[in-house]
Amino acid sequence: MSLPPAVSEVAPGVWVLRTPNSAYVLNLGGGEDVPLAAHWGAPVDDEAAIALAAVPLAPARGWESRLDGREEYPSDTGLRFTEPALALRFPDDSRTVRWVLDTAEADGSHLRLRYREQTRPLRLTLHYRVPPGHDVIERWAELATEVPVEVLRADSAAWCVPAREGARLSSLHGRWGADSRLQRTELPAGTVRLGSRRTTTSPMHNPWVALDDGSATETHGEVWTATLAWSGTWRIDVQRLPDGRVVANAGAGHEAPLARLAAGTTHTTPKSLGLFSAGGLGGASRAWHDYVRAEILPHGDEVRPVLYNSWEATGFLLDEANQLALAEQAAALGCELFVMDDGWFGTRVADNAGLGDWLPNSERFPNGLGPLVARVRELGMGFGIWVEPEAVNPDSDLYRAHPDWVYASPGYPRHELRNQLVLDLGKPEVAAWLHGWLDTLLTEHDIAFIKWDMNRPVTDPGPYGDVLWSTRHAENLYAILDRLRRDHPGVRFESCASGGGRVDLGILARTDQVWPSDNTDASDRLHIQEGFSQLYPARAMTAWVTDAPNFLTGNRLPLRYRFHVAMAGVLGIGGDLPKWTLEEQQAAIALIGQYKRIRKVVQHGRLFRLRSPRESDAPALAYLSATGDEAAVFQFLDGRRFGAPAPPVRLPFLPAGTWEDADTGTRYPAPFLAAHGLDAGLFRTYDSAVTHLKKIS
Repeated sequence: MSLPPAVSEVAPGVWVLRTPNSAYVLNLGGGEDVPLAAHWGAPVDDEAAIALAAVPLAPARGWESRLDGREEYPSDTGLRFTEPALALRFPDDSRTVRWVLDTAEADGSHLRLRYREQTRPLRLTLHYRVPPGHDVIERWAELATEVPVEVLRADSAAWCVPAREGARLSSLHGRWGADSRLQRTELPAGTVRLGSRRTTTSPMHNPWVALDDGSATETHGEVWTATLAWSGTWRIDVQRLPDGRVVANAGAGHEAPLARLAAGTTHTTPKSLGLFSAGGLGGASRAWHDYVRAEILPHGDEVRPVLYNSWEATGFLLDEANQLALAEQAAALGCELFVMDDGWFGTRVADNAGLGDWLPNSERFPNGLGPLVARVRELGMGFGIWVEPEAVNPDSDLYRAHPDWVYASPGYPRHELRNQLVLDLGKPEVAAWLHGWLDTLLTEHDIAFIKWDMNRPVTDPGPYGDVLWSTRHAENLYAILDRLRRDHPGVRFESCASGGGRVDLGILARTDQVWPSDNTDASDRLHIQEGFSQLYPARAMTAWVTDAPNFLTGNRLPLRYRFHVAMAGVLGIGGDLPKWTLEEQQAAIALIGQYKRIRKVVQHGRLFRLRSPRESDAPALAYLSATGDEAAVFQFLDGRRFGAPAPPVRLPFLPAGTWEDADTGTRYPAPFLAAHGLDAGLFRTYDSAVTHLKKIS
């Protein structure tokens, strides 16, 4: 028996989008043939979908609109008062639009609603797509015009959440060194705006939200969640309307106008993605992780190597000799990728000079990079290198030759951050130069990995004005990355922006992993990694073991604890290896070996957050392999007082059978692990344990 198509028209003007565990029903109505949200939640059959679409809109009341909270893509004119998804201004200063449906096309997994404007040669297409096998709905909009028009706002989607008794908002907030911290609050009446006007996604907010009625837990309850696949300026407006309904608008751009379109041009928004889970907040995360690995990451099926990064060992004072010595030590520990960080080029001895002069320093590397790359490869490791292509120091040959290549407002001072300015990727000659030197670097050397950094937002946008804040920088960055990936398919990329300043599904579609935070303190990382995991899988999360005391917090956490926290993602080592004792080196060899045995489970398994670091000083999490026959269980004591032991962590998600600790041989029946739990015997502050379980019967 064949399955029904993912997208189908079940009655005239009524469509159902079906995923494995949800249904999304929309219909035309409201007296204007605009798309209305009829249902987003548990699966329904055709009869129920038609009945849901037939539920009448609430009657209009004095200062309210019947469309508010139900319209899928509201404009800013007519009888509607929510935040608009679309706002336009024409040369005569008119802003009124009225859309008339031309056609609706459903081809099995993709619905296109095509509208024309009633009085002007302007067309709007609303796209809905259901990726096969996932619970995600992809939405975006396309505006085509034959007349000049200023686009003040063009969101990717307005997500209408069904009315419930309460409304709680989950979001990620932070700052440098405190990225991706999870925040859950009751949603107040009115509008909560999340966003960034910092050119990149920013560490202050991440373009992801989750909504529930306030009762959802990790394992139970209805959750509606949405994100924006975009790496530039953005905003998400979450509105709690007077009648209690909730709408979340997600779109690129922060300041109007978003774009100025000439006649004969088209504007296409980035995608916004929505997902419903009846399995609580944990169920939503696991569904997102499956989707990101399969549909977003360029090589999501790969197992990422253990890397070593030279930054903490040598800082800016690196040369061929100390990098060769570090490579020898990293290989001896079991690292598989050696990454040389900042300081290899130009006159770069501090952060105030040399950025932009991307040729190896001839004194530090008298024979170029070739001997170092060759030796790293002989040691059995891939070679990686740090770059910050979008920025330039004023004290550089590049800036002296091309002072007009940076974003700047003519006649005004150029504001520096971190002693640098940002290159104007909107200039074709700048984009060509940037691509050219990177292409040459990758062509001339056997480079396996690029750590692409970005350490400051754009200021002083100059003649681009507010349009810059909206789209230009991210679009041109995407084009460069797409071209490099096409021409150098064996190279893998990491996105870094002073840590988590550019973490989103737009950049992850072009990179292989991201650096979530410059803060590598393992205790803080438990919180950062919990927030990160709401949307992004462990396969995309680089996590380093660095030295104690930590450079940011001063904490002196045990090496084993630092390793265990980092092993919950893509493991990296960032310490000053020559200073490690023999005991530390031997411990590292054992822990890296353990990670290699469980990393496929971690990077490709299903995450279960068992105890939150926000709520417990004994946080715990686990990964279950895709095949259901292996698990990696992480347990921590974080700031425990009075020597009280950590309670066992229960594992009710394990399939039935007998499970064996792969390191000790201890066996447990699955019902025992579900009812009593796994006891790691932790009782000292900053104790930790990673247990590798295998199903043997």
